[in-house]
Amino acid sequence: MSDLPYRLGVGIILMNAEGLIFVAERIDTPGAWQMPQGGIDAGEDPLPAAFRELEEETGTSKAELLVESRGWLAYDLPEEIRGKVWKGRYRGQKQKWFLFRFTGSDSDIDIATEHPEFSAWKWAPPHLLPEMIVGFKQDLYRQVVAEFLPHFVKA
Repeated sequence: MSDLPYRLGVGIILMNAEGLIFVAERIDTPGAWQMPQGGIDAGEDPLPAAFRELEEETGTSKAELLVESRGWLAYDLPEEIRGKVWKGRYRGQKQKWFLFRFTGSDSDIDIATEHPEFSAWKWAPPHLLPEMIVGFKQDLYRQVVAEFLPHFVKA
């Protein structure tokens, strides 16, 4: 596994005015909730990738950047799914994370996008995020929440 590279990606924390975070349930993994995330295209910088992924996955671009992670955060795929995800070319993903303030209303969010990844969405308190994600991403979510904690609005 250590011979395989990490796929470069971005992760997005979309926070509403009450300090709650957008999470969505994956179509392919019922019961697994996550924040928007995705790969960085060749020649693309992380911030434009984050805005693109946000719109592709939530149907909205009504957000403003608050802060980005100091560094890159990584997770490894479990061995049992490594050969299935990304055609087995990557050991996991190395992500740059961004905290955005949502500037729209709930009606601006539409997860029924051109290539939907989610079946449902909701707003959740930041401290619950690590518990909602699949097990192999929980440590990464704990790191993201800890780093951005000073920037969260107190609900």
